[in-house]
Amino acid sequence: MAERSFAREVQDLKLGAGEIFRGEGILAITKALLQSGVAYVGGYQGSPISHLMDVLADAKDVLAELGVHFETSASEATAAATLSASVMYPVRGAVTWKSTAGTNVAADALSNLSSGGVTGGAMIIIGEDYGEGSSIMQERSHAYALKSQIWLLDPRPNLPSLVRMVEEGFELSEASNTPVMLEMRIRACHVHGQFVCKDNQKPKHTLREALENPVRDVNRIVLPPASFLHEKDKLERRLPAAVEFVKSRKLNETFGPATGDVGIVMLGGLYNTTMRALQYLGLADGYGESAVPLYVLNVAYPLIEDELIAFCRDKRAVLMVEEGAPDYIERDLNTILRRRDIQTKVSGKDVLPMGGEYTAPILVKGVREFLAAHAREMLGNEPPRPDPAPVLADPRVKALAEAVPPRPPGFCIGCPERPIFAAMKLVEQELGPHHVSADIGCHLFSILPPFNIGATTMGYGLGPASASAFNVPASKRPISVLGDGGFWHNGLASSIANAVFNKHDGVTLIVDNYYSAATGGQDIPSSRALNPRRKTNNSIVDAVRGVGAKWVRQIDRTYDVGKMRDTLREALTTEEAGPKIIVASSECMLNKQRRVRPLVSKAIKSGERVVREKFGVDEDICTGDHACIRLSGCPSLSTKQTDDPLRDDPVAVIDENCVGCGNCGEVAEAAVLCPSFYRAEIVHNPTRLDRWLERARSAMIAWLERRRTAKRPRLAEGTA
Repeated sequence: MAERSFAREVQDLKLGAGEIFRGEGILAITKALLQSGVAYVGGYQGSPISHLMDVLADAKDVLAELGVHFETSASEATAAATLSASVMYPVRGAVTWKSTAGTNVAADALSNLSSGGVTGGAMIIIGEDYGEGSSIMQERSHAYALKSQIWLLDPRPNLPSLVRMVEEGFELSEASNTPVMLEMRIRACHVHGQFVCKDNQKPKHTLREALENPVRDVNRIVLPPASFLHEKDKLERRLPAAVEFVKSRKLNETFGPATGDVGIVMLGGLYNTTMRALQYLGLADGYGESAVPLYVLNVAYPLIEDELIAFCRDKRAVLMVEEGAPDYIERDLNTILRRRDIQTKVSGKDVLPMGGEYTAPILVKGVREFLAAHAREMLGNEPPRPDPAPVLADPRVKALAEAVPPRPPGFCIGCPERPIFAAMKLVEQELGPHHVSADIGCHLFSILPPFNIGATTMGYGLGPASASAFNVPASKRPISVLGDGGFWHNGLASSIANAVFNKHDGVTLIVDNYYSAATGGQDIPSSRALNPRRKTNNSIVDAVRGVGAKWVRQIDRTYDVGKMRDTLREALTTEEAGPKIIVASSECMLNKQRRVRPLVSKAIKSGERVVREKFGVDEDICTGDHACIRLSGCPSLSTKQTDDPLRDDPVAVIDENCVGCGNCGEVAEAAVLCPSFYRAEIVHNPTRLDRWLERARSAMIAWLERRRTAKRPRLAEGTA
């Protein structure tokens, strides 16, 4: 169950020639694939292109009508290997994943693909996860494109440009027999707009035709001596063919005046932000008219030397707007100009930051500094803008910033992974701290407060593998954490089978929440939902036993903190040798709520009896110790002041966001904290029996209260 359904939007993928498509960038990319006659698509979900996989899944009927094969790939390496269908056959294929993490995983297949080359158009849609919204290491795909000579498209982030680059990208791939990367930045994935459609195209060559007419060309297989000829072919034929195609189709664009003393060269993906900066400086308007000559690199690699020379030759200086380090294009631009003895000054990282996302304020500062040095006469038309400095300097704002604590990312309300790490903290109190190797996924939030668990994370599915070196005799065992998504992605072989083979004596905790939860709740092989198009319900326990694991424990309700604690303690203290594997399973609460809430709402509206659990804290019993919060960290568990003048400390309170998972009460019981937590049942559309029981209970409680009051000792009148 993906976090968002595109069931309605995918109907627009059927629009024909001349009709107007309105929607999101991800949907426009999908429409462009269909207009290009793609034969197969695949990929691995991950922000910022998770929704592209979700769109493709929801568009299965549209794809089927056109004869397009869609497949969810087990990993980015699987997706890249899928493109081998375009090596021998003239079929067009596209795959997608999150970069740069996913590109690293796909490296082996990509290197072979780019070396041997392709016959049909092969496109990799890269979700460039760089900048303020990123969740991974800050690297760029550009380096990989250069290394393997894969053409890199970085289109202007508007729908017509995105669609055109997809269509032209397939033709570029076929004209140069080289795979193409289409870089989609975070904001480009979700930009909204419109474009004029073309008719969808059925594949000119189908996968069925390829299967029934097999082709074999040993010169495309990466083995000596062919591998040496591949390098020669890349440089002498494929690269010139790509350059000629880009020039003839005018894929790169120029804007602004035809001549000028200065100019700006920019990557296509940075066009919108650069235009906003020029607008703030009074050098562009809201319609894209610029007073500064602009050269936009919709093709980031290869660079077109003739076009760059023509743009720079008559200028005193040009500014190269290129995010991240190293400054690949700035260096290449300097080399291109100096080889032609053109002395145009190239500015870039001298006025712009080496790293980090180029937001509008950063570009305003950099462009202003560039113009002040090389074309001061262009400054002076900057329109007035609100100055935030006085507001930020206000003592009240500073006081607020000090009073409001930082809010790091953490587990969702009711997350079934929270009790796992609460249990781990309880075991830590008994046995002392252990080395914990973490992994990619929601469980990585355990490294932050309140749990502070985890020393390293090396890659998706590599939690136990990153503890491999600690397979030595010691008084403590290493602990590894692995998610179900990472388990099926890479972990079964790289982590579990490796640990079995090497007789690793550590403890591996596999967090099974039924979905690829961190990427939006997509199904994976162990998902317990019934998916008519996929084989789900594949047991993780059976899989680990299948590779030889002997000590395996299954906990099918992670909210049982006591059982989690006892099982972890057993794994860390048992005399049995070899890997100890705990599979801790409970459904992702976000996905559960997406599934359950509509059903509950419908049942209540239809008059059905529905019982909802509600948890709370008895203020009279709560001592204000707050150990429950320290061992839970649930966003719905907070504090409040009481009206009792004899109590200074705030008491714990559960707000209305509570989903009734019961974790806080379970933690309190397992940690022997306090009995202040209670569970109540809220009955919607109660029956006659429910109403009678409520009256009976209320009457009994009222009688007990009167009885208690009557037995209280009373002071005589006039005594102190």
